[in-house]
Amino acid sequence: MTGKERAKKNRTLTLTDVEYRRLKKQLASQICPGIEASIDNKIYCGILERYVSEFPKAAIDLLIIDPPYNINKNYHGNKFSECSEESYASYLSAWFESLLPLLKQTASVYVCCDWKSSNVIFSLLNKYLIVRNRITWQREKGRGAQNNWKNCMEDIWFATVSDNYYFDAEAVKQKRRVLAPYRDNGVPKDWNEEDGGKFRLTAPSNFWDDISIPFWSMPENTDHPTQKPEKLIAKLILASSKTGDMVFDPFLGSGTTAVVAKKLGRRFCGVEQNEEYCVWAMKRLEIADKDTTIQGYVDQVFWERNTLNEQMKSVKTDIKI
Repeated sequence: MTGKERAKKNRTLTLTDVEYRRLKKQLASQICPGIEASIDNKIYCGILERYVSEFPKAAIDLLIIDPPYNINKNYHGNKFSECSEESYASYLSAWFESLLPLLKQTASVYVCCDWKSSNVIFSLLNKYLIVRNRITWQREKGRGAQNNWKNCMEDIWFATVSDNYYFDAEAVKQKRRVLAPYRDNGVPKDWNEEDGGKFRLTAPSNFWDDISIPFWSMPENTDHPTQKPEKLIAKLILASSKTGDMVFDPFLGSGTTAVVAKKLGRRFCGVEQNEEYCVWAMKRLEIADKDTTIQGYVDQVFWERNTLNEQMKSVKTDIKI
């Protein structure tokens, strides 16, 4: 809907009443049991338990989960209340176990969390899957505290169903500016000189400091309180899925996983209980028909934060960043 009036340069997603009604009608409501294609590129509005039993078995190549963290949070009317670690573990298990039959034997799983719930997520994954790694990524935002350290990091646990899984390290290399270029017999060693500076492609690590949280001047931004950046989700999708694979997000929120999957040529499916979030996701998917850019990802390379902006200025291109 139209919502509050925004500044002219504010690019946060908005919807007219007409758009809302039109896009609401496009939300999926039924699944053909056992038919994998029936969930292709669909967004289902409602609680996960309503749909999960009807999902085709062994259909998902990549599962990306961003569940409510164990904190008090109001998701536009859907409130989650902080509880004990034991209660939170029970909450997670209640729906996580139902997702396991949907995974292919070659599937990968990523689960987002904060530091307080990270150990609970690890224990859950370790019970059913093979835990491969923990990614820690730097959030720029976060409230300061007088009696504690400011929290500006989050975790993503990486697990697989079996030892037979897909991982493409080449697809998620990062382009970094070289501060101390070394030459061997006058030849650049592991770096190249380009317009705008000297750069090196580096292997992906489990610490990410190149992610920008969506904010008001970015076209991917919505009013969702815990929206994940497209660049972050793009790394997961490119590393752990192939073109045409099925990517499923059972807590879709404002649609980032679905949007990025579409931009990168994957099939997608998502479930979200908040109708407004679902409609936001549908609008973002429409926009992705015309704009497939992902902030910070250009020419099949992830750029170090702020580096791409300076590079584009130096070569005076009109590439969207």
